[in-house]
Amino acid sequence: MSSENDVKQRAENAMRQTDRKGQIKQMVLWFAALFVGGVLGWLNIHWLNELFNFVATVFTRLFQFVAVPTIALAVITTLASLGAKKETGRIFGHAVVYTLLTTFAAATVGLVLYIGIAPENLPGDIIGAGMADVPQKLNKLSYYDHFLSVIPNNILQPFIAGNVLSVLLIAFAAGLGLAFMPKTENGQMLLKVIHGLQELLFTLIKGIVWALPVGILAFAGQLSAQIEAGVIVGSLGKYVAVVLGGNTIQFFVVLPLFLMLRGLNPVHVFKKMAPAVAVALFTKSSAATLPVTMASAEDNLKVNNKVSRFVLPICTTINMNGCAAFILVTSLFVMQNAGFEMTMGTMITWLFVAVFAAVGNAGVPMGCYFLTLSLMSSMGAPLGIMGVILPIYTIIDMIETAENVWSDSCVCAMTDNDLKGTLEE
Repeated sequence: MSSENDVKQRAENAMRQTDRKGQIKQMVLWFAALFVGGVLGWLNIHWLNELFNFVATVFTRLFQFVAVPTIALAVITTLASLGAKKETGRIFGHAVVYTLLTTFAAATVGLVLYIGIAPENLPGDIIGAGMADVPQKLNKLSYYDHFLSVIPNNILQPFIAGNVLSVLLIAFAAGLGLAFMPKTENGQMLLKVIHGLQELLFTLIKGIVWALPVGILAFAGQLSAQIEAGVIVGSLGKYVAVVLGGNTIQFFVVLPLFLMLRGLNPVHVFKKMAPAVAVALFTKSSAATLPVTMASAEDNLKVNNKVSRFVLPICTTINMNGCAAFILVTSLFVMQNAGFEMTMGTMITWLFVAVFAAVGNAGVPMGCYFLTLSLMSSMGAPLGIMGVILPIYTIIDMIETAENVWSDSCVCAMTDNDLKGTLEE
């Protein structure tokens, strides 16, 4: 018996060593692709830039292709298996508490920096010129319209339109329906088909992750070429310092503190989740990054899949640290330039508005920008500043999305750590 245990232990150690070597090789490939892509993009060779744009578009479309089914199937299968068990409430409760705590922390950091740095008003002619850049079809969109668009009126449209919140509602309904419906043969067959589709989807995701160095090379080359060509230029000085400074503090200080308070090593968690953070930086979409986030959590961080497949799809929609800070800072900046009185009470009120608005935001590119535009439009504030911000929002969106996915990873890791040993594998 002892010899059998020794053999088993040696086999497990060998597998761990192989996995570790594979992860190191993978990280080296990704960083090499990032560096080489940046250098090639900076050379600004026309045909090469066109190739980078093509490959980047292909990978973005592939991520979008698997993202929405991943959200739906992950939530359906997890809820169907957990059902009304206490496990469901515990996982959901931990995820929501950590989401709210980290999101409030991000907004608070943004508010403190805004008060401390105190951006001045922009000249009226610049604001007036910025109106030309505001998306015209969105400048009359109210937050009421945004909320109403979340409620699905048929089962296919949310999947076709990529409406993440609507898909999440449908998945919740289907998962709970499967959990509570009578245990008939038809129900079990349906559940097997859904599990089979999920296995197929995760196999496709592994294939995309395997080819990801090519995508990272293209994304890095595309971004480097844009910067070199002057497409991404300019800043609004103190306003940009507040937004990016808040994201940096949340990323490198606040979230690691949350992890350490729960007994986790932030460096270890970041190393394992770095692939997802890197993809988020370039895709600018939490939803599109979800397949890589889930694969990293389960394969690298070894999170219980009941936690990862329930927490991460939810966090993709509700855990928007970077978005909360952007909505708060930008709203205050726009209202200040419009002549609104900026009292401490107003700022605190908007802190809560920003947090709960971010929770309802979809994890898609420029989602925070359009949501802030809707809020400011409903307030009757002049929207010219949103047009001034638009040219530099590409960089802001990249950093925000990376922060959102890093926060999703932290919430997932903390939830898994809290519930370790209490959930079935």
